[in-house]
Amino acid sequence: MFITFEGPDGSGKSTQIALLAERLRTAGREVLTVREPGGTPAGERIRALLLGEGGAVEINPRADALLFNAARSQLVTEVIRPALARGTTVIADRFADSTLAYQGYGSGLPLDELRAVISFATAGLTPDLTVLLDLPAEEGLARKSGDGRTRFEEGFDAAFHTRVADGFRALAAAEPARWRTFDARRPKGELADEIASAVGLATLRQ
Repeated sequence: MFITFEGPDGSGKSTQIALLAERLRTAGREVLTVREPGGTPAGERIRALLLGEGGAVEINPRADALLFNAARSQLVTEVIRPALARGTTVIADRFADSTLAYQGYGSGLPLDELRAVISFATAGLTPDLTVLLDLPAEEGLARKSGDGRTRFEEGFDAAFHTRVADGFRALAAAEPARWRTFDARRPKGELADEIASAVGLATLRQ
């Protein structure tokens, strides 16, 4: 099973991924967690460039999209597909929908062009379930204030992040069979229970 977590910056994806992975492992499943961009030697180098680690550089939206998808292609080929073939449950912190939300809705690139690039990069791999942690953009940015903010959090204005958050909601509404939307402002434990139920783990509620 391939599960992806999406949402605005600061929505708590990493926390909820860790909680879900722990419950799945307790249930006896083999679980692999990955993040985007990154997860491979080439992907980690691309990640450093995209997130401005070691100093931000100017990258236009089309180059952003291509770099993210280059890292994604490496991750799918080297890590995700082999894991799925072994029967491992893969949980990804962001995947293709982030490209549509950030470079599409956020930066205004044509969604059909982005979908073509994504399809090429992933060879058509689609998540079985996508969890959207929904949060107003301004609240997410407030959570991420201070040290550790990336180029996207520092270099783009509030209007951009609002468009991204709205984009995630639009994507979820367009594919309700794949997406499950949760209020990221809910208490951590309650939210973890709801997500567990969505992936068929109601018996693992704590």
